[in-house]
Formats: sequence, structure tokens, C-alpha cells
Amino acid sequence: MLVIGIAGGTGSGKTTVVKKIIKRLPQGEVAILSQDSYYRDNGHLPLAERQKINFDHPRSVEFDLLIEHLKILKSGKPIEQPIYSYLTCTRSEETDPVEPRDVIIVEGILVLTDEKLRELFDMKIFVHADADDRLNRVIRRDIIERGRSVEVVLDRYSNSVKPMHEQFIEPSKSYADLIIPQGGHNEVAIDVLVSIIEKNLQISL
Repeated sequence: MLVIGIAGGTGSGKTTVVKKIIKRLPQGEVAILSQDSYYRDNGHLPLAERQKINFDHPRSVEFDLLIEHLKILKSGKPIEQPIYSYLTCTRSEETDPVEPRDVIIVEGILVLTDEKLRELFDMKIFVHADADDRLNRVIRRDIIERGRSVEVVLDRYSNSVKPMHEQFIEPSKSYADLIIPQGGHNEVAIDVLVSIIEKNLQISL
């Protein structure tokens, strides 16, 4: 089993990189754990307070549960991954079953910031993109997928996304074994990463 941590700023193209890795590996060989699923449930807060939550700070993530689930998968057992809603800022009562696979990818903006989680990774990847490119993607995503207005997105970017990126996410790049510039558009880097994964899998077998 090969466990890979993939981090990078909001809108850097992490999801695109993950999708391209999955597409180039044999079907059913990859399991995904998304940091977004492990945001803390905030159902105890009024909706107005939930909408002010700083999702770019490490304390917003329940790392202990993510680490526990990853260890269970590494032991060969399935887990029930939480399902989180950005619209309500709460976890669903339903869960997403995840089976152990030869490759487990843990992806999210903060996955390289937690030392105990990093220790479980065989490979650590950081997806880099220019700040302007990331902002453009964040605006489009948050309007379409999360029902936010342009004003809310820009305000959130200035007050939390940008400062948290500079304080926590960008420094975590120093832990990466491989940095992928230009996000999911860097086909050469993705080819190299897939080759490394395939080689590691052959060795482990």
C-alpha cells in the first residue's frame, strides 16, 4: 500500500491532479480521503456564525479522525468517511464508505501542516499555482458550488484565504517530496508522479 498526501493552496488544481492520477492508474486501485470531509461539524452554531468559519485554519479540521481513518485503511479495513456540506457547514448523517486500496491519496489544503498525518505519508506532494490563478478558480467554484456572491468570495479571500495560505499552507511546501507547478496543467510533472507511483507499487508487490 502506498499513501500519498497532496496539498496546495485553495484553487491550485489539486483535484485536477488527483483525477489525472486516478485516470492513469488501473481502475479500482486508488482510494481517496478528502480533507474537506473532515471539517468539524458546526451544527451547534447559528447559521450566521457557521458562515464566518475560517476553513483555511488547521483547527477547522478534525485531524484526529482523519488520522484514525487512515490508520484503519492501512490495516486493511474499510472506513466510513464523513460527508460535509459547505452550504450548511455541518456533516451529513450519511457517510461515504471507503475500501482499502493499493494507493490511498489524502488531499486537501492543510494535509501537510499536521506532523502526525505527514508521518503516515509515503509521498508528499505540493501543487503550486500563482495567486491570481487560484483566486480566479476560487471565485468560479464558490459561486457555482457553494452559493456565495462575488463580494463574499473576495472578502473571504482577503480576510482568511490569503493570510492563512501565507501562514500555514505555503510554508508546508517545505515538507513536500515533489512540487507540481501550474497545477493540473503540468502534464510532465503528473507523468513523473504516476511513474513514481507505479514503480513504488511494483516494489511493494
